[in-house]
Amino acid sequence: MDSRDLLQATVDLLVQPGKGILAADESGPTIAKRFKAVGVESTDENRRAYRHLLLATPGLSAYISGVILYEETLMQRADDSSPLPELATRQGLVPGIKVDAGKIPLALAPGDEITQGLDGLAKRLAAYKEHGARFAKWRAVYNVSDTLPSRLAIEANADALARYAAICQEEAVVPIVEPEVLMDGGHTLERCAEATEAVLHEVFDALHRHRVVLEHMLLKPSMVVAGKAQARQALATEVAAQTVRVLRRRVPAAVPGIFFLSGGQTPAEASAHLDAMNRLGPHPWALSFSFGRALQDPVLHAWQGQAANTRSAQEALLERARLNSAAREGRYDPTMEGVSARTSARA
Repeated sequence: MDSRDLLQATVDLLVQPGKGILAADESGPTIAKRFKAVGVESTDENRRAYRHLLLATPGLSAYISGVILYEETLMQRADDSSPLPELATRQGLVPGIKVDAGKIPLALAPGDEITQGLDGLAKRLAAYKEHGARFAKWRAVYNVSDTLPSRLAIEANADALARYAAICQEEAVVPIVEPEVLMDGGHTLERCAEATEAVLHEVFDALHRHRVVLEHMLLKPSMVVAGKAQARQALATEVAAQTVRVLRRRVPAAVPGIFFLSGGQTPAEASAHLDAMNRLGPHPWALSFSFGRALQDPVLHAWQGQAANTRSAQEALLERARLNSAAREGRYDPTMEGVSARTSARA
């Protein structure tokens, strides 16, 4: 199979009807923060046990097509001593890998940030492929205010995303391009839409310049939502209308799938917003989910680091995945939610 056929085969596996992607690529500091919230120490064994719990969930592949892993997870082993990526594959999940090295302040651009990690990326991708990874993810972040993100930040991050995507495709790894317009702050829904449209316009311009094949990549954007400190939070129908409007203006139809991040929304909010978007279809691209916290928060609270809670934690993951699968097809209803998901506080 040549590289184009391999890329297409991976895309086809990921963009399956009714399925989304589980983002389980938390870095060491991030997973420590998540564990601390439920009273669990972030030890090597606890991280391994938790990731095994996620990947070994029976029936998960009915709703989840792929899983984004952190580099540490590629090297960890399941309870039967097989590599965790191998366990994912046996479960019908396509393994992927986070490849960026995190964000730092953008020089001479106060308030803006840039993602690093391009140096040596091709070599790292070759090694990740040996461990089973078939797709990758790179996250760029954009702070929002009346003046942010600056033009410099928009251009610099777009170029980095495009360079990453081009390197991935050259290595026969499907790139997930993740431009996240952050929901921190007090900006309005309209200001978020304005910033998101500017970001996506520049991202696809850069992808074109770097000759990235749009049919062999996926987009993982943030939804158009008001800042968390904004007094008025929009209805799901308003979020959906603004988000779809921006996507139709700036995302070419050649992109096979758009897998939204949840970005600090509660599980129920993220599902309701995705559902409302799909009810506005048909769309030229699949609109799906690649949630981290919005899939995992109920799991962590059910698990709490106790082996005896493994089954209940897996049931929580399966239920959350099922609800998002319904939202992926415009069949979600808030009455399907449990009390914990409806009342979960934003993180």
